[in-house]
Amino acid sequence: MSVHPFPTPEHTDVLIIGAGLSGIGAAYYLQRDQPGKSFVILESRTASGGTWDLFRYPGIRSDSDLHTFGYEFKPWVHDKAIADGGDILAYLRQTAAENGIDRKIRYQRKVVSAAWSSEDARWTVQVQHTDTGETHTMVCKWLFSAAGYYRYDQGFTPRFDGIENFQGQVIHPQHWPENLNYRGKRVVVIGSGATAVTLIPSMAKEAQHVTMLQRTPTYVMSLPSKDPIANLARKLMSPAKAYAFARRKNIGLQRGIWRFCQKYPNAARRIIRYVNKVSLPKNYPVDVHFNPPYSPWEQRLCAVPDGDLFKSIKAGKASVVTDHIDTFTAGGIRLKSGQELPADIIVTATGLNLQLFGGIALTVDGEPVDLSQKVAFKGMMLSDVPNFAFIVGYTNSSWTLK
Repeated sequence: MSVHPFPTPEHTDVLIIGAGLSGIGAAYYLQRDQPGKSFVILESRTASGGTWDLFRYPGIRSDSDLHTFGYEFKPWVHDKAIADGGDILAYLRQTAAENGIDRKIRYQRKVVSAAWSSEDARWTVQVQHTDTGETHTMVCKWLFSAAGYYRYDQGFTPRFDGIENFQGQVIHPQHWPENLNYRGKRVVVIGSGATAVTLIPSMAKEAQHVTMLQRTPTYVMSLPSKDPIANLARKLMSPAKAYAFARRKNIGLQRGIWRFCQKYPNAARRIIRYVNKVSLPKNYPVDVHFNPPYSPWEQRLCAVPDGDLFKSIKAGKASVVTDHIDTFTAGGIRLKSGQELPADIIVTATGLNLQLFGGIALTVDGEPVDLSQKVAFKGMMLSDVPNFAFIVGYTNSSWTLK
């Protein structure tokens, strides 16, 4: 009888989970600062780019300027600082290609579980091939999660009464249908976060009308899509120096605005309200739709480049309704106030399903890791989980500044 030994698990010094913004950045710094260390990037999807490859809805863009959202080591050279999603994706992939990081990425590889052994001082990682379903084992000294904080396979949609009665299309932005035709149609977007304020002006160009339906208002600020100072600096300096200058300038500006909002919330509220008022039609009910019950920066502000959301409202192509949903109907949505919102398409811009570390089952010396009982150290490591690091960016500044 022949004996078939188990295959020897592949070994690498560092295993990076995720080939998005954070994973590519981590790989760059690892190979720059620790050139003798081996690493592999595992990506469960078929392409790199993470969020910027996943989301395909109309108008997708950053809500942070790319001089701070971009990598410190790679200048952002486009004129638009508030950039389109396609340009950001190209920037990420170019970074990976220029530094040989793309050759380290293995696609359709999902990490299912990781077990730490103190005796062996290593992680044993179970990896599933998402195309075939087969699994294999890898071993590493360090495990780095750049898998984000939400489920890539499923967006969050609350339970809406009567949703099964609606005769039109219900779409979550995370799962945007390719070539969706909304020309001349009535669209209701549920939500008022960054995704909603991005979608609405873009869809309003072709739709008959787009309505943003919100329970409570959000702070929305108009920002110029182009940074004239940064663009001028690029004409006077080398790309690297101009980028470093713009980056420092914008970090200081953002920090100053945040501190002002924290120290003088009432003054900040009045300023934002005034800017919104002059951007909207005369006698528009600003306090109903754009004056939240909380202070600025108690939640993240939404940026709209060149005031495109306000322009759509002013042109009559978009509107805002602040109310609560009673039920979906065959032809749209009935609100608690009794108002009916007719719709052919309803977009549920209602957020993400939170999920830490890609849903990996972690164990340490045979004991399951209960994340709710762990303490995070500097937002990048967990108590009593050795040689495991992760990245979660800032909420009140650009993600990559961390």
